[in-house]
Amino acid sequence: LQDDYACIYCIVDLHALTTLQGTEAVSHIQQNVVEMLLDWLAAGLDPKESILFVQSQVPEVTELQTLLSMATPLSWLMRVPTFKEKVKMQPENVNYGLLGYPVLMTADIVLYKAEVVPVGEDQVPHLELAREIVRRFNGLYGDTFPEPQPKLTHAPLVLGLDGAQKMSKQLDNHIELAATPEETTQRIMTAYTDPARKRKTDPGHPEICNIYRLHQSFRPAKAEEVDPQCRSAEIGCVECKRLLAQEINEALAPLRERRLEFSSRPQYVREVLAEGAHLAGAIARETMEEVRDKMGLVPRKT
Repeated sequence: LQDDYACIYCIVDLHALTTLQGTEAVSHIQQNVVEMLLDWLAAGLDPKESILFVQSQVPEVTELQTLLSMATPLSWLMRVPTFKEKVKMQPENVNYGLLGYPVLMTADIVLYKAEVVPVGEDQVPHLELAREIVRRFNGLYGDTFPEPQPKLTHAPLVLGLDGAQKMSKQLDNHIELAATPEETTQRIMTAYTDPARKRKTDPGHPEICNIYRLHQSFRPAKAEEVDPQCRSAEIGCVECKRLLAQEINEALAPLRERRLEFSSRPQYVREVLAEGAHLAGAIARETMEEVRDKMGLVPRKT
């Protein structure tokens, strides 16, 4: 994407607080920020081409969230499917921030006047709500923000190893990019496969098997080979998972090598985040001057 767009990548530590509570829970956030940035750098994001920064280091985002919330009907937030899912997942922690998650997400996007947002299918409802919030704000206060458009990839929804829900660290059904080949193989061997296949000699049904979907995501050509082999019971689920583990480890090998190199340069990692916050902050401050003016607030500049 950074070859075709002016990209801004934000590590959303404030969003994490909608789930995490207490000193022990939040004690890992700063290290998790570093781990995510290492993943990004290893995957090829270039600080010379893209802005990489931490959400909370640009405080204008919370100011904009507050102002956008004044134009967002409560009923819009209550109907978001992922809010209802989160309530079921953490009934003891249904906080104001959790309900307002989509407003903060909208602020993340429109603070930088973003026009295109790469998302998975599960985030499309949130993005549509962001578009609604933009339309309402523009209608109330004048044309200010572009309506962000979603950009889906060739794998718009990646299910987790449980085969039922999206891949998620919170659900512990994920594969760590930084895991060792052995750890990755071990995780994949625990994954659910074709629920209709009881024995190796039974014909498989790739169209309902999440392992096959992951083959399609990582190496489509291999998926074409696996399909007839599975349907004819030429290979069983265990062998199919071993093939997937091999594909994933081969695909991630160069990423893991680069990640190790970046992890040995902590000063560089800090510099990337500092420069990213500086660049993002400059855009954010300009946007907020416009927003404050249109909402009749006293300007910061005198």
